[in-house]
Amino acid sequence: MASLSLVFSLCLLVLCHGTNAQFTTGGQSPWHTSRGFGDPRGCRFNHLEALNPAQRIQSEAGMTEYYEESSEMLRCAGVSVKRHIVEPRGLLLPAYHNAPSLMYITQGRGLIGMVFPGCPETYQWFQQQAETYTEGTMTESQQKLRDEHQKVRRFQKGDIIALPPGVTHWCYNDGDVAFVAVQVFDTSNSANQLEPARRDFYLAGRHQSVQRMYEMGPQPTSFTTRQQLSNNMFNGFDTQMLAEALGVNQELTRRLQSQNDPRGEIVFVKQGLRMLRPFRSQEMQQQEYESMQSMPGLRNATNGLDENFCTMKIRSNIDIPNRADYFNQRGSRVAILNSQKLPILNLVQMSAVRVVLQRNSMITPYWHMNCHSLMYVTSGRGRVQVVNHRGRTVFDGMLRQGQILLIPQNFAVLKRAELEMFKWVSFNTNHNAMISQMVGKNSVIRAMPLQVLMHSYRISLEQARRLKFSRRHEMTILSPIPEMMRSRDDPMFEVGTSA
Repeated sequence: MASLSLVFSLCLLVLCHGTNAQFTTGGQSPWHTSRGFGDPRGCRFNHLEALNPAQRIQSEAGMTEYYEESSEMLRCAGVSVKRHIVEPRGLLLPAYHNAPSLMYITQGRGLIGMVFPGCPETYQWFQQQAETYTEGTMTESQQKLRDEHQKVRRFQKGDIIALPPGVTHWCYNDGDVAFVAVQVFDTSNSANQLEPARRDFYLAGRHQSVQRMYEMGPQPTSFTTRQQLSNNMFNGFDTQMLAEALGVNQELTRRLQSQNDPRGEIVFVKQGLRMLRPFRSQEMQQQEYESMQSMPGLRNATNGLDENFCTMKIRSNIDIPNRADYFNQRGSRVAILNSQKLPILNLVQMSAVRVVLQRNSMITPYWHMNCHSLMYVTSGRGRVQVVNHRGRTVFDGMLRQGQILLIPQNFAVLKRAELEMFKWVSFNTNHNAMISQMVGKNSVIRAMPLQVLMHSYRISLEQARRLKFSRRHEMTILSPIPEMMRSRDDPMFEVGTSA
């Protein structure tokens, strides 16, 4: 009898474990987060606003635009946003940050280098040299090591690039037009052990920067935005000690400290960068290999620092139409990028969504269950409404290209394209962002019994059926309803059969 009880208990344990696995990713609950609160004071998000870039810093080969760092909306969410515009042959100087971030390429192409500590310099550039034997006229070819460095990756329009905190990175524009990169930082991530504000640590150059200052005192915590002249990290060391540590003379050390360098953080490379990098065909083969390695069935086949961390895929393109997770025949589509598709997002604890809406189309009203979401408009315009926990509208307005809007966790949002295509990318503060839809095939309305709908809203059975099944063929993307059909009073009227 005791053995039967033990077997039953084990079976029940296995069953419960299997059920729980449906709500976990990588052994973690999707509600698990490594974030703290964006502000020690309470934040209520009583008013949201669309933000444009507030300040611009010009460099030799481009500019950096900053969205208002002191905005209560961004402060409460614990996020920071800036946008780089890098001209052809422009080099964004090496730097690292105190918080993880995602970078989205809205225009152009280029190269990015990321320096992961402890990883080998796998790119080696040799130069052929011919030497003559002393005993005869025969020659042999020898190779002289010219340079070696860590992997250089190519990026293009539509790429999301994950940047872990504290990891040095640089970017170079080898294209014919400027590339534009929007970078969103999660300053409330637990990886940031400093103040809840973005901090840029430069390894080269001398920079004008805009940063949010976090002040403590007898009064409640306050934030101010200041434009500061920042030197690079080498500048703070004693020249003689640094020269000894580097094994070079003091003159070269002073060049590293860049005390009289007026070029800013984006510098112009006159002759272009000469370094080892893969051809485009090799790059495409590498992308296919990385995609295979990121498949769930193969992800656990690798082990060790060199196989997992050093060769980890850092980017993925979310603009490619055939990678969309939801689409309809009118051309609207939604592409989701989370840690299941790009494992490095487990490290940065962020994810992204790309949305393309055709004119007059809508995204079903929904709320984020486990994260904040920051929306950046890449083209077109659309109307957005956001509702808080009291059922009050905290934002109702038009969003245009270049603007950002924060959607707080659990606030309901409704988005619609106007008379032109509406495109945006959303940055989420969870590596596996979850939403709950309010309308359509996979919605709370569809999942509730008719009787619950009837008594909740004081409607008839026919009205409840109409409410529940009118969009039953559509999920996530809602097609526009012709004006003449909206006024029909047929309780069995259904729309959205084309999705």
